[in-house]
Amino acid sequence: MNASENEGRVLVPGMYHFDDIKVGDSFNTSGVTVTETHVVNFAGVSGDLYDIHLDDIAAQEAGFPGRIAHGLLGLSLADGLKTRCPVRLQGLATLGWNWSFRAPILIGDRIHVQISVVGMRTTKRADRGIATLALSVLNQTGTTVQEGETQLLMGMRS
Repeated sequence: MNASENEGRVLVPGMYHFDDIKVGDSFNTSGVTVTETHVVNFAGVSGDLYDIHLDDIAAQEAGFPGRIAHGLLGLSLADGLKTRCPVRLQGLATLGWNWSFRAPILIGDRIHVQISVVGMRTTKRADRGIATLALSVLNQTGTTVQEGETQLLMGMRS
């Protein structure tokens, strides 16, 4: 296999089953602007009312320019961007996450996700496989604010 074959493809919009993708394939999601409404609603749903999310002065005293989004809100938005992307993966279940929070997501930041297939394995069921996806969440300046991997149980086409 030559180097260009090992790099994979940039996936175009469409539905992809496990047997349609390969290691090295990648795609980008659209973006979303993180709003005060996202942060306040996430605080209410999660019960995470930590001051740096809800109080500008507390966030500034902690060294941030203002309130910051919850780390898990960033992860949730990243998963939502993946799920609603025109590149549709035939996912059956998310099996796990290995995730790092690299920089704060501020209210007003616009984030998008770069996704690459970094691993694949079949399961004992012939109609399913597990894809390992690497995700990088970037803000409007290109700073990686979060990154990690997820394992996605996927259906087979054949």
